[in-house]
Amino acid sequence: MNKYEAEFSNLVKAFRKRHMGKGPGKISTTFCKHWAICEMEGNLSPVEKFIAAADNGEQMLRAARTEMVKDMYKKNHPVEMEEFLGSTFVDLYVDIDIEKDFGMSIFVFSDNIQEKFS
Repeated sequence: MNKYEAEFSNLVKAFRKRHMGKGPGKISTTFCKHWAICEMEGNLSPVEKFIAAADNGEQMLRAARTEMVKDMYKKNHPVEMEEFLGSTFVDLYVDIDIEKDFGMSIFVFSDNIQEKFS
């Protein structure tokens, strides 16, 4: 992870903490063409871990942690990320493995950020 990817990781962590109350414990970002691929560990709060143990808890949390995160970025445009990269945010793909407490987010930008920051 280069210094730009590390700084992007910090922006993602701060954004999640500000809008969700908790950011991931560990985050690693890789720029690949127009994508910023973020691998995140330690996403779940103690309450979410408790919910995951209930019947259908994992399904509920997975839905919440994917769809609600995408909605959060739609409602709260990631201006800081765009300004940092000098590129327009286009889309976001999110998935999480509740049992492993490991998630991935793929941010899509209008420019080839890999070329820009390699």
